[in-house]
Amino acid sequence: MVDTSDEWISKRTGIKERRIAGENEASSDLAFKASIEALKAAKVEPEELDMILVATITPDMIFPATACILQEKLRARKIAAFDLEAACSGFLYGITIGSQFIATGMYDTILIVAAETLSKIIDWEDRNTCVLFADGAGAAVLKPSEDNSQIISSYLGADGAGADIVGVPAGGSRLPASLETVQKRQHFMKMKGNELFRKAVKAMVDAIEISLKKSNLNIQDINFFIPHQANIRIIEAVVKRVGLTMDKVCINLDHCGNMSAASIAVALDQAVKEGKIKKGDKLLLTSFGGGLTLASMVLEW
Repeated sequence: MVDTSDEWISKRTGIKERRIAGENEASSDLAFKASIEALKAAKVEPEELDMILVATITPDMIFPATACILQEKLRARKIAAFDLEAACSGFLYGITIGSQFIATGMYDTILIVAAETLSKIIDWEDRNTCVLFADGAGAAVLKPSEDNSQIISSYLGADGAGADIVGVPAGGSRLPASLETVQKRQHFMKMKGNELFRKAVKAMVDAIEISLKKSNLNIQDINFFIPHQANIRIIEAVVKRVGLTMDKVCINLDHCGNMSAASIAVALDQAVKEGKIKKGDKLLLTSFGGGLTLASMVLEW
């Protein structure tokens, strides 16, 4: 499709394979599958949920919210349901927001889902983006802790000055769909890769330092680091700057690609199922994304 090779992609990004949704699959379909798995693992029935929050930049449609569509699929009616758009930071934004409802006592059981079908907004003629992004979904059920497992600290941030670095120009109120926007391929993702790389490394390092300071922990206390899976060179640069070693980093970029909001959710799930993460482990989760958004969280599993 474009002038590239498997060797070039692997060397520059660390991606060797990806998953792409079917032609008739939307984000809510992937969200439903992930939600069923999460509910099963948590031993929670859909009717026990108090709220559903879906983090996505590829909703089924502009509105209604994909969370409402998911609510109907799960038959979890008459509860709160809404979408959150924080790009690749969406899962951590969602976990942080959901935890506040629990901390205040307003809700008891919350489903957080990160679901993306980025293949639907990729310009397959643009080498800058078409080799990176993939589809996937991950979900988590939040409940009040009965032991030491907890969110120790979290940090959310944004830098709107970088809003033009990555995004989809048309389709919103600024550039409504028209023949011209379609012809100019403005409904596909556009990205300034080099500028994003530079900002991403600094943003993730800053977010890590803030979340660790808030948790009264240092980097040596962390058992596993789960970063946003954007590019292996970004991950390696961040790991080096904060003083971690790669054996403490959970990576699924090589076989999943960049799934935006779903990346950390899926990587966390895979690490747990593989037995890497055990009870009592302290986890550091950090992301950055379009907006620009950034988030970091310290958990005790």
